[in-house]
Amino acid sequence: MTVRIRDYMVLEVEHLRTTTRVREAIDRLTRSRHHGMPVTDDDGKLVGFVSAKELLRHAGEGETPLGRIIRPGTYTASPETALDDAARIMFRYGLRDLPIVDDRGRLCGVLSNLDVVRSHFERASPTKAEMLRQLLTERYQLPFAVHRGLVPIHELTPTQWKVFEDELEGRRYELERGFAEPVLVLRKGERWILVDGHHRALAAREMGLAQLQAFVLTCDRPEEFAVQQTGFERVAEEHHLRSVQDIEIDRSAHHPLLEVTTQLLRRFDLPGPGAADP
Repeated sequence: MTVRIRDYMVLEVEHLRTTTRVREAIDRLTRSRHHGMPVTDDDGKLVGFVSAKELLRHAGEGETPLGRIIRPGTYTASPETALDDAARIMFRYGLRDLPIVDDRGRLCGVLSNLDVVRSHFERASPTKAEMLRQLLTERYQLPFAVHRGLVPIHELTPTQWKVFEDELEGRRYELERGFAEPVLVLRKGERWILVDGHHRALAAREMGLAQLQAFVLTCDRPEEFAVQQTGFERVAEEHHLRSVQDIEIDRSAHHPLLEVTTQLLRRFDLPGPGAADP
């Protein structure tokens, strides 16, 4: 199935108008997380894109409207454009952001290079779920299935007793931008056992969210699985983990991202700091 720009573009776009003055544009860009913004006319039609460099060149012309300093026209795409094609356009021309317009030329979204990276993360998530499904099947000699759905954050039982503050902040930023990479959950009876995605779950809870997208693993013979105690449950019991609010936030150390990345393939068969053995 072809992944389209519409599946990953940001719909609420910060933009400026041609009548916005340079001083105001500089102020808004300084207070944002962007390096530039799309510029539209009063009807919402895209006119161009103003970058921080361009505003810097005209910093002494504070009262000049943007319509008088920007070069009209910019690279654009349609919501129906294939995401891989959009990625090629952005790579070829060194774009950080690609404005998305509808068939009437009106600004309707923006795709950033971070959104492209996000799409690759999300498309890789099913692989982790399948790895865990195979591991559980082999360990308990029972059939397991995977499906995607929403899980209640307040009912999740964590299996990791510590998260890192810097990574937690990064997950908040991702969620704010719509990066909802699914967490990994094992459903056992009435329990939702959180296997992977503790930073995401805690960040979502702190943001007031009630549910998260997840890959949920269930046993096709639940009565037989119910009498087994998994390593995940043992860890939760040993560390008195009942909900995500019981997770400790480490504010003194940095998340060992490099180590986690290199050990990703061993995540589910070797216990590590703050991780459970199934």
